[in-house]
Amino acid sequence: MGASHFTLLDQDRNPVSLSDFSGRRLVVFFYPKAMTPGCTTEACDFRDSYQELLAAGVAVVGVSPDPPEALARFREKEDLPFPLLSDEDHAVAEAYGAWGPKKLYGREMVGLIRSTFVIGPEGDLEREYRNVRAGGHVDRLKRDLLGA
Repeated sequence: MGASHFTLLDQDRNPVSLSDFSGRRLVVFFYPKAMTPGCTTEACDFRDSYQELLAAGVAVVGVSPDPPEALARFREKEDLPFPLLSDEDHAVAEAYGAWGPKKLYGREMVGLIRSTFVIGPEGDLEREYRNVRAGGHVDRLKRDLLGA
């Protein structure tokens, strides 16, 4: 199954498209809000594994509903080496099924569901990780992709 095409602005307001990564694997991780504890944990886990993933030919992008300015602050504060993409209208999250009903602190609400997708070199959706926990998720992804 083909992954949904997207073009979003990164933290510097530059357009980034799925097609920019054609010919290599791409990890797209959706997170609810920059600079919150869980999202910081997840993004920093990707940061700490970034060189290992890159060496295996895997690129990484993070996507949230935050505006580019907030993403720029988050990227700088946490020294994140990969692009952070702004999906303010959550259209891309909806296309990937990462937006919908969820429980937060016992309350039902609609919002971004922490999810990660692996897109293959030809644009095929290779793996889906839905409703994941922030901590430990990257280790599972690396085991699945790299056997690490």
